[in-house]
Amino acid sequence: MDRYRKGMEILESINRESYRALKEELEEVSPDLSRFVAEFAYGDVYSRKGLDIKTRELITIAALTVLGAEKQLRSHVKGALNAGCTREEIIEVIIQMAVYAGFPAAINGAIAAKEAFRD
Repeated sequence: MDRYRKGMEILESINRESYRALKEELEEVSPDLSRFVAEFAYGDVYSRKGLDIKTRELITIAALTVLGAEKQLRSHVKGALNAGCTREEIIEVIIQMAVYAGFPAAINGAIAAKEAFRD
């Protein structure tokens, strides 16, 4: 199976609306970038053996919390829920990031998660 199709299968299962919105948003300025997301991030990395999708989403939530990437964090919180994560697991990961990234990052992450939970 080619990388794009493999990535799209994962995206369709965990976060279809978010990827479609990203693709639409990038269409005018950089259509290749959304294809790279599908091919590399999901087709090459998320599809690897060794970690399940649920674990990968929790790791991604940790990284995005540390980076302060709130828009992407909201998207991955939704993906994590679709992958079988609980709200408690997601919040625990964000709280853990207070130790390594500081309270501002964790607070912003918790607020982003709250917004994603509402949607």
